[in-house]
Amino acid sequence: MHTPLCRHAEGEPVEYAQQALKVGLTEIGFSDHSPMRDDDFDDWRMYIGQLDEYVEKVRKAQTDYPELTIKLALEIDYIPGHEDWIRELAAMHPWDYFIGSVHYVSDDWEVDHPDKLSEWRSRDTMEVWQVYFERLTMAAESGLFEIIGHADLVKKFCFYPDHDCTAIFTRFMKAAHHSSTAIELNTAGLRKDCAEIYPARHILRTAHENGVRITFGADAHKPEEVGADFDVAIRLARAVGYRHWNRYTGRESKYVQL
Repeated sequence: MHTPLCRHAEGEPVEYAQQALKVGLTEIGFSDHSPMRDDDFDDWRMYIGQLDEYVEKVRKAQTDYPELTIKLALEIDYIPGHEDWIRELAAMHPWDYFIGSVHYVSDDWEVDHPDKLSEWRSRDTMEVWQVYFERLTMAAESGLFEIIGHADLVKKFCFYPDHDCTAIFTRFMKAAHHSSTAIELNTAGLRKDCAEIYPARHILRTAHENGVRITFGADAHKPEEVGADFDVAIRLARAVGYRHWNRYTGRESKYVQL
């Protein structure tokens, strides 16, 4: 779940908490886009000077809604060479979990940015998918995250390679298993052009076959998206064989029956 601090979400944490109770959730977690050292890095994340404000907003929701378990987290871009910054962020507050996400496949191209959609038409789709999953694998190997976010975000605009990607999916899942990094079933994909949960069923099946644990996220950018389509996500998880999922407190995981 996100906040207006990332500059592309609506609603305060207290509003997300209200919606969570309305739809019957007992536990939620805020994981807004983390700042970078350079505030001019891009235009869709909080500034470094707003990190404390972000924490205060989540703490207010925790205080105002004690009947709801509310976790404090961040979604952090994995970009090779920025690992030390992630470690610095980890020391700044008592986080419950970090979601590691890949948006960038080069220094200046986010594969999911609608304003940069034209980039796809000038690039080899298979090469983009290979770079994307290579960075996901590096993120999993780093041990810096509890969860990998929207693990096939690269499909958002429906650019799919003609080649078999089983090998690159498997390499990523083996890395996630080895580092005890979970992946999320992210229902935001159902609201995008791809109209499919992240990750796709065949990728999630590869995760299950390789012993990768899962968690659930709606990637809510406005209160009405809180918990959206979790019923669909749970059915998908069960369909490929999952019977347990992970929740997090203080960056420690708990294995929970589905």
